[in-house]
Amino acid sequence: MGKFFEFVGYQTKLNMLFTLLQTDIAQAVPVQQEMSYSLIEMAAKGGWLMWVLLALSIIALYIFGKKWWIIRQAGKIDKDFINDIRDYIHEGKIKSARTLCSKYDAPVARMVEAGIARLGKPATDVQAAIENVGNVEVARLEKGLPYLATIAGGAPMIGFLGTVIGMVQAFFNMSNAGNNIDITLLSSGIYTAMITTVGGLIVGILAYFGYNFLTARVSNLVYSMESATIQFMDMLGEPAQEAKEE
Repeated sequence: MGKFFEFVGYQTKLNMLFTLLQTDIAQAVPVQQEMSYSLIEMAAKGGWLMWVLLALSIIALYIFGKKWWIIRQAGKIDKDFINDIRDYIHEGKIKSARTLCSKYDAPVARMVEAGIARLGKPATDVQAAIENVGNVEVARLEKGLPYLATIAGGAPMIGFLGTVIGMVQAFFNMSNAGNNIDITLLSSGIYTAMITTVGGLIVGILAYFGYNFLTARVSNLVYSMESATIQFMDMLGEPAQEAKEE
């Protein structure tokens, strides 16, 4: 019987603990909602510059998402692509090699296809054709990145501009108040000064990290393109069967 009552006591304590947890969770939800509302309200007190920062953040997010998708798609190519091209060319299957290139929407494939189109001409002409296509592809990959870099540098400056405007507003209110200085007269200016600075730094830091991430991805792609070019040019110097159209 003693063990039974001891078990009942443990069960009662567990029920009480469960009830307390439910009460804490129920009380935490309204607090979280109130905090979210207060953050939005504080952002609104930052003034019209917060709308500028919001627009810049949307533009930066759009550029980052679009470029990330383009770079991701550009890197999708079979690891045996160059080896397959080598086999086709050595077997004289030039048309099959060009068909294989057209299957991939990737810079490497378009560069190799440009080189295949110049087969039979001097190696300098082949390499020049590949480099021209490569330059166009790199420019396409880097398109839009300067705008992201501009947002990364400009957003904090806009935030600091809000700081100056807010402090000017605060001192203007102080001068008009005379000896009857009230903290409420300074609150709007201080809100503008602090919140715009925080907003500008947040947008600038995120855009800066996004720019460096995309730049690193582009650099990796450029390295892959250069490697593919070297392999293709070396392949042309290998002994092979006489190339002929299928």
